[in-house]
Amino acid sequence: MARQQIYLYGNTVRKEAPVPGKQEVRVEQPKKVSLQVRKNRRNAAHINAGYVAYLTIAAVLTLLVCVQYLRLQSEITTRSENITVLQRELVSAQEENTTKYNAIMDTINLEQIREKAITEFGMVYAQPGQIIEYKSPTNDYVKQYEAIPESGVLAQSQKASK
Repeated sequence: MARQQIYLYGNTVRKEAPVPGKQEVRVEQPKKVSLQVRKNRRNAAHINAGYVAYLTIAAVLTLLVCVQYLRLQSEITTRSENITVLQRELVSAQEENTTKYNAIMDTINLEQIREKAITEFGMVYAQPGQIIEYKSPTNDYVKQYEAIPESGVLAQSQKASK
């Protein structure tokens, strides 16, 4: 049903008066609640001390687990940042080492070293008869403390003979 609109001039608006005889009255009917629902409501209203203690302990444990989780997350983030810093330092050190190595290798002239060894120190290349090959008892390096025997065998270990 359409309402009548009243146009008023001025700075205030008057309150609309309801139309007489057209008032609606709503009467709320109580809803029927089953017996089981009423029992559940009564049981829920009576919370005993044991249940409150149980809920309190559960809440505290949940809070502790959450705090521990956040602490571990923070620790992981900190360690990750430390690893990133250390990786940057490693890359920087590797670049510096490579640069220094290349600079040293560029200053070494092997031909000049060979000439100096031959002219100043009197070094000569070995003749084929001067080279003695020998069997090493182990696969490790050998330090020569005395002359190598003509047979070329320095020592025989029990491991090498088996």
